[in-house]
Amino acid sequence: MDRRHALGSLALFALPPAFAHHGWSSFDQKRPIWLEGRAAKVTWRNPHAELELELPPDPQLPADLATRPVPAQAAPLDGPALLKAATLPTRRDRRWVLELAPIARLDAWKVPEIKVGDALGVLGYTFAAEKGDPILRVEYLFHGGKAYGLRSSPA
Repeated sequence: MDRRHALGSLALFALPPAFAHHGWSSFDQKRPIWLEGRAAKVTWRNPHAELELELPPDPQLPADLATRPVPAQAAPLDGPALLKAATLPTRRDRRWVLELAPIARLDAWKVPEIKVGDALGVLGYTFAAEKGDPILRVEYLFHGGKAYGLRSSPA
């Protein structure tokens, strides 16, 4: 291997790790999961914003979750039915990676940039049978007293 190829190979190892991007079909959309906690790490960039959510020691479903208003999205979703069907995860990970929407969609919803320490709740989906890493694709974000839909643009 000549010197140029060796340097090029070394440059690849010097790159920061890429975040995984999962489409909606990778997740079990028949089982909406509720998580609530504080942002422990935030990455506000495309292909979508991500954050790590630190859960409390004893997560619980909010008593009013099934009656919370959710905004209409361009995608055909029954938000109230999803809230009524929400469950807690069976796994007990204290930290979850949340996949939000692309930055342009977050801007369309006027979602303020989430900061480390912010309290938030999310309704979304994890992998079938909760296998693999603790990752949640967020359908609805509850932050700062507002609810935001993240699958599509505002209706």
